[in-house]
Amino acid sequence: MKNNNVLKKLLNIAVPIMLSNLISQLQMLIDRIFLGQMDTMYMAALGNVNSPIWTTMSFCFSITIGASILISQSVGAKNPEKVEICAASLIKWNNVIPVLLFFFWMFCGEYVFRALGAADNLMPMCLEYTRYFAPIFLIVGLESSFSVIMQTSNHTQPMVWFGVIRAGLNIILDWIMIFGKFGCPQMGIKGAAIATTIAEYAGCLFAFGIVLKSKKLTTRPSLRSVLGSSPRPFLSSIVLGINSALEDFAWNIGNLVLIRILNSIDKMAAGIYSIVFTVEVVVVVVIGAIGNGTLTISGEAKGRGDLEQYRGVCKCAYILSAAISFVMLIVCAAFPQDILALFTKDESIITSCGIYLILVCLNLYGKSGNIIVGSSIRGSGNTLWMLTTQIFGTFLVIGSAAFFVYVLKLGIIGVFFAVIVDEGTRALINLAKFRTITKKWEKTA
Repeated sequence: MKNNNVLKKLLNIAVPIMLSNLISQLQMLIDRIFLGQMDTMYMAALGNVNSPIWTTMSFCFSITIGASILISQSVGAKNPEKVEICAASLIKWNNVIPVLLFFFWMFCGEYVFRALGAADNLMPMCLEYTRYFAPIFLIVGLESSFSVIMQTSNHTQPMVWFGVIRAGLNIILDWIMIFGKFGCPQMGIKGAAIATTIAEYAGCLFAFGIVLKSKKLTTRPSLRSVLGSSPRPFLSSIVLGINSALEDFAWNIGNLVLIRILNSIDKMAAGIYSIVFTVEVVVVVVIGAIGNGTLTISGEAKGRGDLEQYRGVCKCAYILSAAISFVMLIVCAAFPQDILALFTKDESIITSCGIYLILVCLNLYGKSGNIIVGSSIRGSGNTLWMLTTQIFGTFLVIGSAAFFVYVLKLGIIGVFFAVIVDEGTRALINLAKFRTITKKWEKTA
């Protein structure tokens, strides 16, 4: 009965985030489908652009995890004053890093893509996309702060409408700008970037209105608190959040090196990798939403000293994630060519890359463990552990990929093997740590 209550609370938080993320992924999928159908080279360009941009984008979201932990623990401990102080400081001071990243991508993108080994014929497309996508960083700080407020208030339903507005507008603008409809010039990859930027700003405006007006956001600070907030509480949250941000950064660094290795195999290898992992990401964002709920409930359980709920939410969340991973495996095994045909007209890619879909689906079990168990570990207030295991994992995935590709000459499939080895190994290590935390908690209870 206790686990049923935990599952209900978990779903109340996770399902709206899940739907919002799925809608966003639908937007990204259609974006890639449009571009892939127009020109396969666009997919190769996106393969080089998405990883480094997402590395910095995810850093901005990950750094707020510290604030989410502190606010959730304060909610569990029934300390509204601390909730107000932490939330106000987050909203005001969480915009500094994203603004700096806007200038970085506007003026330094070429150096990044050259370091990744992007082909010369892809470089103009990479730079054009980045130039029109970069303004999104100016609102990332607000978007990530609003997400924390909704999540810690256990009121994530508005995020569904946020996703609908953003994705719906993006899809319409994609069709108009990529293909040149209704008198608009045909802009290809440039049109995709402009459409995404406009849609993100529209979504942020909606979220801002919700945060201003909704009475259900119990962790929302007053405007006076935001304007007068000191950076000190935000810096305190960074002590926790920086470990999660660096953890995410370390994962992305490993992924960037994998892109570099793929570019050394073939100019289309990064594009193939991007297509396959776009399919995986559809499931990962669902599991990630469950992880968000796990983090919030684990933090509240820690603040209350409720070991049973702390264990129960991790158990419920992983079972749910494993079931979702199994469904995805069945779908990809049954319809591999149909899925790949959505992204490219290249028959050689469609007929030869089905095995990669199966491999990334198998990888979901290890990735689920890292997302769910890792969220529980962070909820306890320990974010350094996850950073440590991710640094180990980054070296593991790079070393494994180099061995499989350059020594065993396995080509692209060697990179997928390396990813499975990394995620599976870290999942076992993190599970052992989770068990240690709960046993230590039992002894001190």
